[in-house]
Amino acid sequence: MSAEEPEQADEEAEEEEDIRYFVRIGQTDLDGTKSVERALSDMNGIGRRAARLIAEKAEIDRREVLGTLEDDQIDTIVELVQGYADEVPEWLTNHQNDFFSGETTHEVGNDLQMTRRADINRMQMIDSYRGVRHKRGQKVRGQRTKSTGRTEGTIGVNVEAIKEDMAEEAAAAEEEGGEE
Repeated sequence: MSAEEPEQADEEAEEEEDIRYFVRIGQTDLDGTKSVERALSDMNGIGRRAARLIAEKAEIDRREVLGTLEDDQIDTIVELVQGYADEVPEWLTNHQNDFFSGETTHEVGNDLQMTRRADINRMQMIDSYRGVRHKRGQKVRGQRTKSTGRTEGTIGVNVEAIKEDMAEEAAAAEEEGGEE
């Protein structure tokens, strides 16, 4: 029995050594110690739902550790991430009806940040309603602004400060009245 235990320990150590701690997809390094679903959802443009769909299409268990996958499985995941817009309905993509080309794409990683920044800059240059709201730093999507999103201090009236100001004014008026 004692002879078998070290062999099992060596096999477990070899399995732990075979893990990749970083898996590169596109321009993003993913954590190889996380499950496939959680690691994919760390990418910009891929949420939990998209990660689950990608794992399902690749026929990989979504709870499997990403760093232990074979190269061909990772290549399949990379292809599915890059071709995600072709696999899902149009309403599930994140960049629909591009302004210039009219195409529907699903941007991932730095491409998503660049296209969003370009869209916002275009709206600001043509002074559309949304562009003007972006310029001013105000809410863009119709949220309330009367009571939320305030950047200045407190909300409401400070009654004590008003009473103090009125008392000071009254005292100053009495002094002026008594001197004449």
